[in-house]
Amino acid sequence: MEIAVLGGGNGSHAAAVDFTEAGHRVRFWRRDRKAFGAVCETRRLKLRDSKSTREVVLAVVTDDLGEAVSGAELIVAPVPAFAQEDLARRLAPHLVDGQVIYLPPGTFGSYVMAKVLRDDGCVADIAIAETGTLPWLTRMRGIDEVAITTRATRLPTGVFPARHNRCALAIINEAFPGAIEPVEDALSGALMNAGPIIHPPLILMNAGPIEHFDRWDIHKEGTQASIRRVHDALDAERIAVRETLGYGAPHFPLSDHYNTSDWMYGNLAHDKLVDSGDWHEHLDLMSHRYMTEDVAMGLAFLVSVGEWAGTPVPVAAGLLAIAGAATGNDFRRTGRTLEGLGLGGATREAMRALLQEGL
Repeated sequence: MEIAVLGGGNGSHAAAVDFTEAGHRVRFWRRDRKAFGAVCETRRLKLRDSKSTREVVLAVVTDDLGEAVSGAELIVAPVPAFAQEDLARRLAPHLVDGQVIYLPPGTFGSYVMAKVLRDDGCVADIAIAETGTLPWLTRMRGIDEVAITTRATRLPTGVFPARHNRCALAIINEAFPGAIEPVEDALSGALMNAGPIIHPPLILMNAGPIEHFDRWDIHKEGTQASIRRVHDALDAERIAVRETLGYGAPHFPLSDHYNTSDWMYGNLAHDKLVDSGDWHEHLDLMSHRYMTEDVAMGLAFLVSVGEWAGTPVPVAAGLLAIAGAATGNDFRRTGRTLEGLGLGGATREAMRALLQEGL
């Protein structure tokens, strides 16, 4: 299959090598050509995982977005939620009917990108899907080397608009065979996002050590019993919101990530993550993606959906307020919320129609 991989982060590099090894033809794009380094000329990336360390040769490496997406059946964009609007504007002139964009994860980016595309004059009938996590626990180890600790085995995925569910999920399943688990729609997919559940307690309740120590592993030193209890309470609120909106199980409770093999990353994922040592790193409280994406985008969105649905989310709202105090931001005003997206006044019926039929 022809796959375009967009973005320059850990997940995009992991996607490019994994899809290539699976036999797909990958066009790897990032907007800054210089950031590719020699990879732009050699098309070679080094992959390190539990099997071995080996070299992978990509089909295309480019800073030309039109070249990357032309003819691509699937466009995979593991970019931060705060980059989705800009990416949609760049994509608007290049998309054609039938293409599928996959956001792993999305934070309701499927709707956000669809609206930007429409407002920018894109008339292509496409589908935008999102799932609950990045499909790889992965870190870059240099400009041309990516380490994959483990891969997702279950990816709950919703599609915007849901009328494209069957066709879109069939295409995505070719890239992630056996891992895609359909959910009702894109909002259901957004409420599977694990980042706003795992990361806000970790970065906020470890704020002191993060600012004190040069390097800190919030998944090892920072995942203590008290923080896990906050995780469980926050996740219970997410699940309550899903149930209020009529979304069915499985809800992929975060406790399964820590306690069983029946979560998105499968067996012993947290242990593998900690043992890799790749997350023992320098963290900046203000600019880290756990704050700028998982708090400002994901947690703000969860709070707004809870309030819209009439479901109390006191832990989520409290963490959002603390994050705002710690960083000097009003995330209820600047973050991603239903109100900010113009959907705060939508009725349940209108929301269901929007999710099913699109814009």
